[in-house]
Amino acid sequence: VGTDRSVGLQEVAAKAHAGQVPDGETPDLDGDGRFKPPAATFPNGTHIVELEVDPDTGGVTLERYIVVDDFGAVVNPLMLAGQVHGGIAQGAGQALIEEAAYDPESGQLLTGSFMDYGMPRADLLPQIEFHLRNIPCTTNPLGIKGAGEAGAIGAPPAVINGLIDALRPYGITHIDMPATPHKIWRAIQAAQVKAAAE
Repeated sequence: VGTDRSVGLQEVAAKAHAGQVPDGETPDLDGDGRFKPPAATFPNGTHIVELEVDPDTGGVTLERYIVVDDFGAVVNPLMLAGQVHGGIAQGAGQALIEEAAYDPESGQLLTGSFMDYGMPRADLLPQIEFHLRNIPCTTNPLGIKGAGEAGAIGAPPAVINGLIDALRPYGITHIDMPATPHKIWRAIQAAQVKAAAE
């Protein structure tokens, strides 16, 4: 500190390899360490979806999406937000449009390209309101918790539960994923026929 002197990592490694180290130090830069946490980490969060269903077409519009997560100490907030946003898009796509459809006669995959497969796009989602309420983890020195699947795990049940809530006036209490417009329209039609017959 206070000088303009510096040394590069390669030069330090070369000197160490040649045995030119201070007294009492070993002539290498190898290190090995292991850490096993005493317990698992458990991130948690809440996903809230506001959506609308067009009963004439079965189309679903996600109007508002809010997620609040606890990931403990955050190392890179921008990367974390991108990971959660991407997971939410993946999960919403799984809930509403992504379907591996097969021909019942031949077993041939009918959705084998992105021309046929319902790939989630930006127009599927509203602006995602992402909030953190982090409490550092006590089972590891960094205080971090996992975040890898948070968006993809939270989105499908949030979207489907919002959809079932919207369809409740028709008496619909279940719909399989993906809840495509055609499936939703058929469910509404069947519910209306049933209600008219009662």
